[in-house]
Amino acid sequence: MSKRSQSGMRRIVFSAFLLFAGVIAGLMLSSKFRIVPAGEAVGTEVPRPMPNGIIKSEQAFVAVSRLVTPVVVNISTTRRIKPDPSSDEPLKGPLRRFFEDNFGRQKPGERKGDGSGSGVIIQSDGLIVTNNHVIEDADEIMVLLSDKREFIGTVVGTDPKTDLALVRINAKELPTIPWGNSSKLQVGEYILAVGNPFGLTQTVTMGIVSAVGRANIGLADYEDFIQTDAAINPGNSGGAMVNIQGELVGINTAIFTRSGGYMGIGFAVPSDMVRSVLGSLLKSGKVVRGWLGVAIQEVTPQIAQGLGLKETKGALVSEVMAGSPAEKAGFQTGDVILSFAGEPVEDTNQLRHIVAKALAGDHVAVEIIRNQEKADLNVIIEIQPNDLFVKKSRSSEPRQKRPVLLGGMTVSSLTEELAKEFDLEKAQQGVVVLTVAPGSPAAESGIRRGDIIMEVNRVPIRDLEDYEDALSSVDKAHPVLLLVRRGDRTLFLTVAP
Repeated sequence: MSKRSQSGMRRIVFSAFLLFAGVIAGLMLSSKFRIVPAGEAVGTEVPRPMPNGIIKSEQAFVAVSRLVTPVVVNISTTRRIKPDPSSDEPLKGPLRRFFEDNFGRQKPGERKGDGSGSGVIIQSDGLIVTNNHVIEDADEIMVLLSDKREFIGTVVGTDPKTDLALVRINAKELPTIPWGNSSKLQVGEYILAVGNPFGLTQTVTMGIVSAVGRANIGLADYEDFIQTDAAINPGNSGGAMVNIQGELVGINTAIFTRSGGYMGIGFAVPSDMVRSVLGSLLKSGKVVRGWLGVAIQEVTPQIAQGLGLKETKGALVSEVMAGSPAEKAGFQTGDVILSFAGEPVEDTNQLRHIVAKALAGDHVAVEIIRNQEKADLNVIIEIQPNDLFVKKSRSSEPRQKRPVLLGGMTVSSLTEELAKEFDLEKAQQGVVVLTVAPGSPAAESGIRRGDIIMEVNRVPIRDLEDYEDALSSVDKAHPVLLLVRRGDRTLFLTVAP
């Protein structure tokens, strides 16, 4: 073989070797890096099918939203604010004409206030439930439906004590949704909140039931709120809270906020309470509630110890109102109500609701603890009066002012000068609190300057001498139980001696 032929053969062998090495290197690289087919974007994953459970949940939320949004309406109100008689004279001349041309013609000195909220259609003939604070003091109510039709609303009835109201519009064949049973709601259950936050109509937010039976929040006289983390903002008031079955379980009412907007805590009036209130509003335009005639407070561990109770259950009677059903039945201050009409009483909020549901004329059996012994009373329920806090006079003979110390507070007999200084009734029995040292046991217990101490460890206090005698027998190892009058109400407090 010639030298030229040998050289050509070497080139062929060398080329074959390079091709083989390239194939091997390619296989090695492909095992480490994914080879992307032509036309596929680099760095994307092949989509995987969504689990059936998520798809079903998503479809359920979509279906409920479609069902509920047509039922929720936008409510806007106009309030004519009368001028302050002490304000300056109304604008005159060109300046007045400028404001009339640009902002509407109003009566001299009159201003307009606008508000907005939500409502839920509960009857196809135009009956709508909303919050009382949405339509309160409104001169004009406009209701905007989901189909953009607008109607003038008229108030059927209101109940400020639960912050609920009924409005009617002249419309027929409107959509509605079924009522749900709010008593069956469980913490952790999915809910949807529908309303018009900031005027953004038909807004749906999702969350869970964070808590049930929320009370003592200070939003209404009768509270039994559903708490949720679903986004609720200004304008959502009066909107619908629905469960995953599309049932109405609450009326969105308020939020807890420090910023004015959503902070993860919202409250709704439960549907069971709504239905009860609406029945009375439809019947008479107002809500009639039962009345027992006692002021009550929670039984704290300190108060339970002071009363010699084994448990912190029930509702403590801090005052029996004059002429009330409770007074006629023999209730006394310091009684602890354990059951009402056969239903156990866990706390004050529960008792308040049970009594409110009772009808005038009902004979109700009440179990109490008095002086560490159980007793049964029978009370005839009456209609709750409009004003429950009527001042009652007490007779006493004020003694000379003399400070006495207990738990960091000083007290004195109630003189004419002190009655004038603290705006108290001259005839009240007891001793008045003059000073409360900051950080003292009295301050930590909630005692305030101007409080009147009426009892010490269930011993009535008429004057300073009674107070000193009662303190002389105090067991320093236990808190002192005080019955205090503050303004128009009385309450029990405990102070470490």
